[in-house]
Amino acid sequence: MAEALLFAATEPLDEATLASRLPEGADIPAIIAALKAHYAVRGVNLVATGGRWWFRTASDLGPLLRREAEETKKLSRAALETLSIIAYHQPVTRAEVEAIRGVSVAKGTLEVLLETGWIKLRGRRRTPGRPVTFGTTPEFLDHFGLEQISDLPGIDELRAAGLLDARVPAGIDVPMPSDDQALREDEDMIEPDALDFLTPLDADDEQDRTT
Repeated sequence: MAEALLFAATEPLDEATLASRLPEGADIPAIIAALKAHYAVRGVNLVATGGRWWFRTASDLGPLLRREAEETKKLSRAALETLSIIAYHQPVTRAEVEAIRGVSVAKGTLEVLLETGWIKLRGRRRTPGRPVTFGTTPEFLDHFGLEQISDLPGIDELRAAGLLDARVPAGIDVPMPSDDQALREDEDMIEPDALDFLTPLDADDEQDRTT
């Protein structure tokens, strides 16, 4: 039954959803472990994304299913830097991203990241101007093959991979990322009429002009 549910689902399922559909008392972790082991050597694998499970084509077989060339659009350096800061420092405001980068963040950069579905509006910071806070999404984890946000590399791994200058000052630290969905003590729930991301970004602009 769990196999059928996971196969037919249009999106990943969490353990609570599976438990609600299976007979009472079903050992969900054991069922998932059994299915994961069963499909580990097959053409599809059972994988976790942000605590939710689904079947995906085995990574080494993906090229066999592509009949047409895909046009890949690269993110700009500004977008990649902004995305990285949001991933590691979330919840974070636009002004905080700018403070870390040392340069301003264009609206277009945030709009692109919102359109990809990799970041989202979380809430509003309890500071003058009430700027919106940003965080990552399950789609971000899925795209980058992460089971959870804490799987992001630390400073030593980044340096070993050549992604961080070996001469980075000793005081520089890479925080342990967290994408806890609960609002922090300094965040308020975002208003329903502010879901159009142009509105809160304009609010950030207003705060920048008044500080």
